[in-house]
Amino acid sequence: MSTANPFTREIIKNALVAIGEEMFLALKRTSMSPIIYEALDYGIGLTNARGQLISQGNGIPGFIGTLDGAVRSVLDKFPLDEIRPGDMFITNDPYTGGGTHLSDVSMIMPVFHEGRLLAWTANKAHWTEVGGKDPGSFSADASEIYQEGLQFPTVRIYDQGRINQALVDIIAANVRLPQMTLGDLHACAAALRVGERRLLSIVGKYGEATTLDAIERLLEHGESMVLAAFAGLPKGVFHAEDVIDEDGLGNGPFTVKVRVEIGEGRFVADFTGSSLQAQGPINNTLCGLQSAVREVFMGVVRPGIPANAGCFRPIEVICPPGTICTAERPAPVSAYFESMVTAADVVRRALALALPDRLIAGQLGSVCSMVLNGRDSRTHEEYLLVQPLVGGWGAGHDKDGESGQFCVGNGETSNLPVELTERCYEVLVEHYGFHQQDGGAGRHAGGRGVRLDYRILSPKAWISTFFGRGITPPWGIDGGQEGSCNFAEVIRVDGQSQRFSRANRVAMEKGDLLRLITANGGGWGPATERSLEAILMDIHDGYISKEQARRDYPSQMERCSKQG
Repeated sequence: MSTANPFTREIIKNALVAIGEEMFLALKRTSMSPIIYEALDYGIGLTNARGQLISQGNGIPGFIGTLDGAVRSVLDKFPLDEIRPGDMFITNDPYTGGGTHLSDVSMIMPVFHEGRLLAWTANKAHWTEVGGKDPGSFSADASEIYQEGLQFPTVRIYDQGRINQALVDIIAANVRLPQMTLGDLHACAAALRVGERRLLSIVGKYGEATTLDAIERLLEHGESMVLAAFAGLPKGVFHAEDVIDEDGLGNGPFTVKVRVEIGEGRFVADFTGSSLQAQGPINNTLCGLQSAVREVFMGVVRPGIPANAGCFRPIEVICPPGTICTAERPAPVSAYFESMVTAADVVRRALALALPDRLIAGQLGSVCSMVLNGRDSRTHEEYLLVQPLVGGWGAGHDKDGESGQFCVGNGETSNLPVELTERCYEVLVEHYGFHQQDGGAGRHAGGRGVRLDYRILSPKAWISTFFGRGITPPWGIDGGQEGSCNFAEVIRVDGQSQRFSRANRVAMEKGDLLRLITANGGGWGPATERSLEAILMDIHDGYISKEQARRDYPSQMERCSKQG
């Protein structure tokens, strides 16, 4: 029994949060893939012995519901007497292992003290390569999961501290970049051990009973803080729906519907009525859907504390199996993030008018992930440029939307620096800046998307894109205009061009230009109500051209012209 005073408990609670942050930095500093150490496409944290999230380092908000799911997949598969100190498990199962798509690999480690299981350290990181029919393990035209890479069905990668060399050999033989992939594996393992050491140091200082008591108090504190903030939410039932244009195989559109019910201490998101799972790889699974709802919930409740399992106790997610949000094996899931982002967005859309101080108009609505691969003429080695792209967020009721941001679900991710891109990949970045596509005008304007141009320098290269909202733009609110669309364009040396939003391995040659365009966010309020001062400032800052201003704000610009 713990007899710790409140001050000691508070110290331990903050130390537990710090563990997640230190694990995050450890993985960033030791990984091999730029998408991990530069883009920060990973999540990492600590759960209690039952698999309830204690703390999570900054990273992908969309992974907020997956770490505890990965831990539970171990607990569901292995009896407790078969889990031993030094063990480490690996899973990327989208259907049962807290997974999303196969590139997002989770590793999980039990933490023991004097023979007793105290907690788990866990991470989920985007490995650049896990095999499959296409480089980067993304397949915009996959029709079943077996085409998308290696599947790890929650198996041991370390057995009492000894690595499973047979599994390592299988991984190395089935991926295109084994040194990078295995480097990421070892980095993930090292970060888990950092978490183990830090937790055991807390136990050594304060005792096991006091530490476990502080963990329970941390979860209770999360729940109480959420419920206190919850009291300020509007109560009632709210509806919204949106579409995903197509699935990579030409099928679509697909509908995502939600019914949000907010009661006293209860937040229910019901996605019944959403389209059945797709033939192409845009399918999400239940774990990803739960993460999407958690992400929005924490944003609207804003409890002012780091997320933990206690924060999520008021949430209930409902959706029948076999939908585009809850796909079942063997549905392909390479581009799961399209359904996951849309699911989060429809919850925001349902609540936006009821919570205008916390929610915005439609954002770029896609991770806008791309894979550019080729063979470097200097080293003759294959290169893989994998990254998400930034675009425009929607306007708020009292502000313009943010420009050049990752989609909301990507959170703390970063773009790849131009210098790193040109050093690691045989391309030249010729342009990176805001574009002047139409879309997003309003009393408050949507944020601007970007244009990113790559000149291909290798003899051959191929581009695969996974852009949502290629046809249906982000929505405006209260009379605000819709945003613009995401698309890619290959402009060939002979002047011919090819435009697409979701495509697989489009061939390019040396000298071709790859142009990537991301969406503007939606506007809030009628464009006729935007102040002339704000319009002129947009022109001055280069967000829009004078010609675009005349199209979007004709009455204000005519008045300006008359005034000289």
